[in-house]
Amino acid sequence: MPSIQTFWNVMAFQLFNLQDQPVTVGRASLTVLIIIGAYAIASLLGRILLNRMAAKGLSQDLIHLLKRLYLILIIALLTFSVLELLDVPLTAFAFVSGAIAIGVGFGAQNILNNFISGWILMWERPIRIGDFVELDGARGVVESINTRSTCIRRVDGVHLLVPNSHLLENIVVNWTLIDKMARSTVRVGVAYGSPVEHVIRLVEDIANEDPHVLADPAPMVIFEDFGDSALIFDLYFWGLANGERDLRLLRSDIRRKIDSAFREHNISIAFPQRDLHLQTVAPIEVRIITPE
Repeated sequence: MPSIQTFWNVMAFQLFNLQDQPVTVGRASLTVLIIIGAYAIASLLGRILLNRMAAKGLSQDLIHLLKRLYLILIIALLTFSVLELLDVPLTAFAFVSGAIAIGVGFGAQNILNNFISGWILMWERPIRIGDFVELDGARGVVESINTRSTCIRRVDGVHLLVPNSHLLENIVVNWTLIDKMARSTVRVGVAYGSPVEHVIRLVEDIANEDPHVLADPAPMVIFEDFGDSALIFDLYFWGLANGERDLRLLRSDIRRKIDSAFREHNISIAFPQRDLHLQTVAPIEVRIITPE
């Protein structure tokens, strides 16, 4: 039939030669179909493997790293398989390496630096997905480590895209690198004349009885200073925290318990007080006005 013959003629139309290997419309179409089909199958298998790893309780950063390695492996195998199937020699792409080298030399250093830094972050794991970090005054949780940049969600919900090289070249505070232990402090001032030993015991008991305060290292109360209007006490304690929010909630709970305990034992929490002395030559008239 003419229509079928026309179809085969179109498929046999030669587009170009690659190392003396003719590339026709049919071969190019077959290449595209093989790539799409193989990539779809590989993606399906990848999702199944990742779901099984997540079900076994593997960490998110390890799953993310394995996902990257799996994707690179599939792309490499798919590329070599298609070239072998189409009888296209690898030497035909020798010019690509030269073009990449020229691109790196003329302005791709930053991209390559971030790319290599991303792999270092995933292999060395100084920063992992889910870690609470502090960088340049910004605090947040690491959500993803990508090829070029790392996504950090700040405590106010804003997302930061930080170049990977910036994380390796600057000081980063990782709150949860080894464990979730963090130390915090609660300061309280009581009125002069309050029983010092009794105040220390009350604050220590409150910290020791709180289930969120670690027993080791044990909480410690320090009589810090004689303030202008109060006796200053500092409570040092350790707790488990995924970030600054957890510590703030823990400090708030301890302050609430301290306020309740001081009220129960008639201990006054001090407030600023000032004595005013007036020096005048003439007497000052003072009137007391009572409401009717």
